Amino acid sequence: MTMVHLKLEEGSVAVCEAARLTPGRGVAALLPDGRQAAVFTDRRGRTYAIDNRDPFTGAYVLSRGLLGATPEGRPYVASPLLKHRFDLETGACLDDAAQAVRTYVTEHSH
Repeated sequence: MTMVHLKLEEGSVAVCEAARLTPGRGVAALLPDGRQAAVFTDRRGRTYAIDNRDPFTGAYVLSRGLLGATPEGRPYVASPLLKHRFDLETGACLDDAAQAVRTYVTEHSH
């Protein structure tokens, strides 16, 4: 069984089994400090994690967003509420440069 881990300042935390991730769909994970992460895998098997909180509305919904890619191939998630797109690698908002979300490094282990 392969687990997905997020690297945090205080160490690594297991969030779910990799097999539970469906390409193109996200899951929400509660972190030890009370924050929430949105974890995704794409069709190539790459895993991403960002804050689950949409900075425009304050709602914890990014895990329910739709995955896509820019014409240049940058992976993003579009918030299900106001449709703002967040780069899954950098956390930058592609629609408003003044906003961003935190990203997390993901690891897989057996």
